[in-house]
Amino acid sequence: MTHRCRVLPLILAVALRAPLIAQDLPADSVVRAIIKQRVDTGRYAGVAVGLVSRDGKRQVTTYGPRAGVTPFDGNTVFEIGSITKTFTAAILADMVKKGEVSLDDAVAKHLPPGTRIPQRDGRQITLLDLATQSSGLPRLPDNLEIADPENPYATYTRERLFEFLARYELPRGVGEKYEYSNLGLGLLGEALSYRAGKSYEALVTERILTPLGMRETRITLPPNLLARVAPGHDEAGHVAGLWDFPTLGAAGALRSTVNDMLKYVSANADSTSKPLGTVLAMTHASRRPGPAPNLTVGLAWHRLATPAGRTIVWHNGGTGGYRSFAGYDEASGLGVVVFANTSTSVDDIGMHLLDESIPLSPLPKRRMAITLPPATLDRFVGEYVLAPAFSITVTRERNILYAQATGQQKLPMLAETDTSFFFAAIDAQLSFTRDSTGAITGLVLHQNGQQIPGRRK
Repeated sequence: MTHRCRVLPLILAVALRAPLIAQDLPADSVVRAIIKQRVDTGRYAGVAVGLVSRDGKRQVTTYGPRAGVTPFDGNTVFEIGSITKTFTAAILADMVKKGEVSLDDAVAKHLPPGTRIPQRDGRQITLLDLATQSSGLPRLPDNLEIADPENPYATYTRERLFEFLARYELPRGVGEKYEYSNLGLGLLGEALSYRAGKSYEALVTERILTPLGMRETRITLPPNLLARVAPGHDEAGHVAGLWDFPTLGAAGALRSTVNDMLKYVSANADSTSKPLGTVLAMTHASRRPGPAPNLTVGLAWHRLATPAGRTIVWHNGGTGGYRSFAGYDEASGLGVVVFANTSTSVDDIGMHLLDESIPLSPLPKRRMAITLPPATLDRFVGEYVLAPAFSITVTRERNILYAQATGQQKLPMLAETDTSFFFAAIDAQLSFTRDSTGAITGLVLHQNGQQIPGRRK
């Protein structure tokens, strides 16, 4: 649910190329042109971008939101989703530095007595395994029974978390392979909180937020911050509320502003910064292989090695109504924060602003959605086989059709005609085929210049 270092949906991919020489902050007009294009396509309600240079120069550029909402600025509040994981890693580093825990400690050592944590071949899951996404735990527990799809973590309890852990069998060796896990980082936060004897929110506030002067980054929002929240939107453009995390909050519960996050990125980019520079630097060192040959992982942070030998340290995030990106160029110290109040990726904007040679994702043509009645939508529900090991399953929830490709997340679709649909989140479309009686017999996936047919199962 929280975002996200994931494979891009369906068959979409973005190539990464070598960076240019480090440069000053890009002109505000350049940044504005990029984000204006995104909002004007209708794929984003609004975007806010913050940049900070090594010498402390800052720039905040916003565009949007749509009419009827207070314009964004550097103090507008967004959910940051999985960027929260880097704060959890910073707590871990701080506790290691102070001798309270060790990276090689078994996580079970810092949980209530009797808590069973899965192990394999005699190897226990350590704090380092959790922080480097290599514990062997899945992305989410299978007992996350979602009462409200618009607030999926709201009813998940520690009791259910520990019940899952007690019976789960690891599918591979601990530390063997990178597998992105909200469960793993959430469990790390539970262990650190138990060791410290306080809630995750109290712990992150005490150890990270207060020392960095981040007064507008919280989980529980006081009235003055709640009044400045940018209304979230899902990928289909519908209003989406904030997410609640009574458990696993260390994986994605923080809310923040661009101005506050620039403090955080700036402190991360400078290992000599006070008071946490040396602590934050511990989280950046490459410790395990990542999900791709040019990616490694530190403590939560990902490290992109470019062909020219430069390194971008980054993390992204997403909840039901928001997407986020934070990162910096290790050589130049240039940092960037990108927030959107729509759950559509902003990663390419962040990467491009850090390195102009990394291309922006192509913008799709503007499409106009129409409304089809539920009875018409039900005609398309089913599984469509495009290849022996690749299918797209179409489902309906309320008045929205969703498509889920094999091994990928479910994405909402908007109707363009009575037989063709498009995705708000990616530049891809599905058109359905009919026989002489009008029955739906198959579909065609249109993406990246390809037309891939699939038959209805």
